[in-house]
Amino acid sequence: MAVETRYVVIRSNRNNEEQEVMTFTDKRSADDYDKMLDMADAMFEVLHNSTVNLPEQQCEELSIFLAKQREDVLVALQAKKNQVQRIKNHQKTKMTNKQTY
Repeated sequence: MAVETRYVVIRSNRNNEEQEVMTFTDKRSADDYDKMLDMADAMFEVLHNSTVNLPEQQCEELSIFLAKQREDVLVALQAKKNQVQRIKNHQKTKMTNKQTY
């Protein structure tokens, strides 16, 4: 007989009914997914309370998309530097340091 550990992400829907969302075999993946869903919930509130008139289903789909694309959203909001830009800046700094010696 085999023993297997599973991590289940359980969320409450808008009616406060708990439902199983996804099952993972490692804790880190389950935690990452749960965190993404928390971000999506926060984005949903922002979109739903905005002056943009979107149906609830589209707000939900858009909020999940934005949460999954977190890194790109942060770069677009200029809250984080693009990884490619960081590498270029690091290379420029190395070149400048070599020239000053």
